[in-house]
Amino acid sequence: MKTILITGSNGLVGQHLVYLLKQDPSYRVIATGRGVNRLYDQQGYTYIATDLLDAVAAEQLVLDTRPDIIIHAAALSLPDYCEQHMVDCWNTNVTATRFLIDAAKKTNSFFLLLSTDFVFDGLNGPYAEQNTPNPMNYYGSSKVAAEKAVQESHLRWAIARTILVYGLADSHSRKTIVTLVKEGLETGKMLQLVNDQFRMPTLVHDLAIGCKSICDGLHTGIYHLSGQEWFTPFEMGRAIAEHLQLDPHLIISSDRTQFKEIAQRPPKTGFILDKAQKELHYQPRTLQQGLALIFPG
Repeated sequence: MKTILITGSNGLVGQHLVYLLKQDPSYRVIATGRGVNRLYDQQGYTYIATDLLDAVAAEQLVLDTRPDIIIHAAALSLPDYCEQHMVDCWNTNVTATRFLIDAAKKTNSFFLLLSTDFVFDGLNGPYAEQNTPNPMNYYGSSKVAAEKAVQESHLRWAIARTILVYGLADSHSRKTIVTLVKEGLETGKMLQLVNDQFRMPTLVHDLAIGCKSICDGLHTGIYHLSGQEWFTPFEMGRAIAEHLQLDPHLIISSDRTQFKEIAQRPPKTGFILDKAQKELHYQPRTLQQGLALIFPG
């Protein structure tokens, strides 16, 4: 049995990794996050509250649990917040990663980092794994630095980049586009969504499966894990409304000049998935399939 440590387990991605991996009897799952365990299901794994910004605490966590594999999903991923709070962003996304890497060297753990399409500027999407990062905001820059720390660590490592992850989390504070659209339309709220940014939204279940495939085979290198359909947030919002039989006319199409966003967003990202499909047998669901899984019947 391999021990696997999942950071950021109170977040959307971390939660789904915990729920998926605890079903596999070949893994002993250790979950960690800030504060108490906020997952509804607290059986079948061990939760240890840890502040990863504390180097001593991060090292002690790794030495106590001695994980064969670390999946580092904890991050600050709100671009506007990161632009306004650069020190907090850097410490969370880069410094904490370095603390975990230093600890992982003492246990020779395999290290999987979750990253983002925002490492690219979005001028030449879709992107393959070998394309050179060129972030256009501070959040993206912090993730590039985290990736570099992993790549230079001399550990066995992998990086899983993803795009606009959607799904449902146990913690109601974790909002994604599906929850924002659903809650807004149910209260009759008009929603403005951009029509000039293009993404390949990723069902969180598919991302978790892709990450598990990396861990199962200890595959090394960078992998792009996303959906394979392009949508603007406006188009995605309309699709969500129609699936839930809510009024799609409450969703207003707007270009990015009408939003007071602090951080620049890449206009068109998207990933080439050939490597993940070939090596990991990664097969992402369509948006319609994803919505049917999240909101059945």
